[in-house]
Amino acid sequence: MPHRFKRKIAAQSREMPEPYEGSRPVPMIVVLIVASIFLWAVGYIGYTYQAQPSSYGDWRSAADFQREAGTAQVDGAQLYATHCVACHQATGKGLPGVFPPLSGSEWLEGAPDAGIQIVLHGVMGPLTVGGTKYDGSMPTFKDKLNDEEIAAVLTHIRGSFGNSAGAVKAAEVAAARQASADRSAPWNGDADLAALR
Repeated sequence: MPHRFKRKIAAQSREMPEPYEGSRPVPMIVVLIVASIFLWAVGYIGYTYQAQPSSYGDWRSAADFQREAGTAQVDGAQLYATHCVACHQATGKGLPGVFPPLSGSEWLEGAPDAGIQIVLHGVMGPLTVGGTKYDGSMPTFKDKLNDEEIAAVLTHIRGSFGNSAGAVKAAEVAAARQASADRSAPWNGDADLAALR
């Protein structure tokens, strides 16, 4: 091999040495840290283990978790946040000229029939709320929400945003659902809903 090639190879290996794998042991400090954490965890589990019978718990039985008939276990506020807040807003004031307010709405006062029917079948066409006419559409929820969920969300709306109407029961929603079971189209705003108020 000519001398100049040897110098070139020597220069290359000096400047850019080839990587290689060695048998470098894990530093002793790392081994000690890992071992001490492991021993601490085993000791902690052993020290805090409680071998007490489950009867020392909170004394509740399965019967305590059975709900009474007619009591709502559905979170109406959560349902409102999921299905209603995009249009009617977190304040219940809607969007002026676009989505009607629920705050102070005459459709939510008194008997819940109108509110139930609006949620069940939706509204298409002009609807007057608080003296302002809105000409939009509200989707139907009869296939999305069950009776308890509709009752819970209406109870939340009728008791929030400055409203003080009473709670809605799932049985009322079930009766309203059955009474309008043959309805396949949304309500035509004021024209259809005025009789329900």
